[in-house]
Amino acid sequence: MSEAALEEVSVLSSIYCGEGEFQLIQQSAQDGLVVQINCTGVGDRGLDVRLVFHLHPDYPSSPPHISVSSTGLSRTQCHNIRQKLQDRAAALVPEPMVLQLVECSQQQCVEVTEDGREGNEAVEDSKKDEWAAVLLLDHIRSRNRYIGLLERWSHQLQLTGRLLLGQSILVILQGSKPDIKEFCRRLKTVKVDVDSSGRKCKERMMKILIESSWSFSRQHCFQGFVVKNYQSLSELPAAFEELHMTELYQQILPLLSD
Repeated sequence: MSEAALEEVSVLSSIYCGEGEFQLIQQSAQDGLVVQINCTGVGDRGLDVRLVFHLHPDYPSSPPHISVSSTGLSRTQCHNIRQKLQDRAAALVPEPMVLQLVECSQQQCVEVTEDGREGNEAVEDSKKDEWAAVLLLDHIRSRNRYIGLLERWSHQLQLTGRLLLGQSILVILQGSKPDIKEFCRRLKTVKVDVDSSGRKCKERMMKILIESSWSFSRQHCFQGFVVKNYQSLSELPAAFEELHMTELYQQILPLLSD
């Protein structure tokens, strides 16, 4: 990882120093840095906007990968803002640029919400896009590699979720249906783990326990992709209750006992 990138992250953490504003999600020599910046009260509508920047090991020689999400904007609007930020990043001189991109994102949010008609369409669009799925994984042996891939894919596909590690390994995803489908496709086609002999293997035994459109209230909306551990199946109901998803747990319970 370049010194410029590490110095920039240090500067960003000092600028966005409020509670929950800045988070260093990942740091590794192989995969680079992943930072999350939460902007609150953006524009006249006071939007809460979450920006995730994946800084590759050769950053800033190559621009960061960016994801944008907001409970006040549709996924289409977030996608459009993200695309403009990616175009902006590609056009900038290859030097630390995250702060510029954060400021640019706020301007883009203002421009998007200035059109009242588009704001109304955002509500309808977001309702169409809401989708949830619960996946059952067979095993995780190479923990760091496997979880690192799941986290990376969630950022790339602008999905949020939870990985529940215990007697049953569950992945709960929220996002658009096509992106969740792509996540599942990668699980079955990419070598994500190792088998009992230590050879790299794909997640061919993954099962989709449930998937459906899902109306997310603010308390049901995840932030980021978070790993949670539990010790036994008896603790699983409490894990879903903490996520405000007791009803979802009741739906998957018969499938876990198959």
